[in-house]
Amino acid sequence: MFDGKTAIVTGAGQGIGKAIARRLAGQGMKVVVADIDPVSAQKVADEIGGLAVSGDLRRADAVDALVATARARYGRIDMLVSNAGFARGDGGHAAAAPDELWQDSWDLHVMAHVRAARLLLPEMIERGSGWLVNIASAAGLLSQIEDAAYSATKHAAVSLAQSLAISHGDQGIRVSVVCPQYVATPLLGYADGAPQGRPHDRVILPDDVAGALMDGLAENRFLILPHPEVAGYMRLRGVDMEAWIKAMRKLRKAALADGVPDNLSQLHRRI
Repeated sequence: MFDGKTAIVTGAGQGIGKAIARRLAGQGMKVVVADIDPVSAQKVADEIGGLAVSGDLRRADAVDALVATARARYGRIDMLVSNAGFARGDGGHAAAAPDELWQDSWDLHVMAHVRAARLLLPEMIERGSGWLVNIASAAGLLSQIEDAAYSATKHAAVSLAQSLAISHGDQGIRVSVVCPQYVATPLLGYADGAPQGRPHDRVILPDDVAGALMDGLAENRFLILPHPEVAGYMRLRGVDMEAWIKAMRKLRKAALADGVPDNLSQLHRRI
């Protein structure tokens, strides 16, 4: 299924992206390890025998360069895994974050995937095969407390994945969106590769997400939930939005009982 094929994985220098790159390489794929940090990208690429490409994927020219470099080395690209992302928090109220943060969130969580897919889809459609994968977030199905920009752009990422699946599923393009909750990565303050000190079992490991992705790809699933309980939260939200918002307000109140946390690393330990 994967052996001999080529994948681009963004944000693959650490965390979830690194775990996915390892899994794909272990299945015989040639992996392009893309990351904003060239040192991390090269380290992972050396480990798995892949190609390291560094660049800031908020910029269209960096996406163009990534795809061009991947093609120059490997020719056709069979899979795109858009994993790169970040979270900064609101900073006071739900509209407090500056325009620059909203734009950065939009460019990385949505437009980086759009721009890469725009380059890759024509050849995928022509040959009738390919994978487009977005590592979004449960925040894209529900909401992340105290981070409106993250939640809004992850919702957009899920919507984009739906559009890609609807438009191109009958052309042989397999589309998946992965929506984990909290994962022990540097984004949450965990040392990469040493995620000790997790406050509860709901904080899963990057390799758990990679494993869920591999299972989902094998089963050709669109929605992949590394935290299965998210399905229940989605049902409540869909059936009774008022009750869901009330529950989220209660959760927020409990999480902020000791004051507004400085970052997501602190917040996830209170939920």
